[in-house]
Amino acid sequence: MLPRVGEEAEIEIEIIARPRHEFQSAAYAELGLPRAPAIMINDEVIVAGQDIEEHRLLKEIRRRLTRAENK
Repeated sequence: MLPRVGEEAEIEIEIIARPRHEFQSAAYAELGLPRAPAIMINDEVIVAGQDIEEHRLLKEIRRRLTRAENK
């Protein structure tokens, strides 16, 4: 889903995949990153520990792009 969303919104998507045991480790917890699976836009967590519907994600991306353009 994410590569397609990135193409549609014309934005760069970075996917970080690791084995489950790495996300559950104490070392990962010390990083202060959200619980996997997660989606972040810049430094803000959009969703963590659960899935998100594609239309909701697209809506959030568009809202943030619009806000950035108006600054």
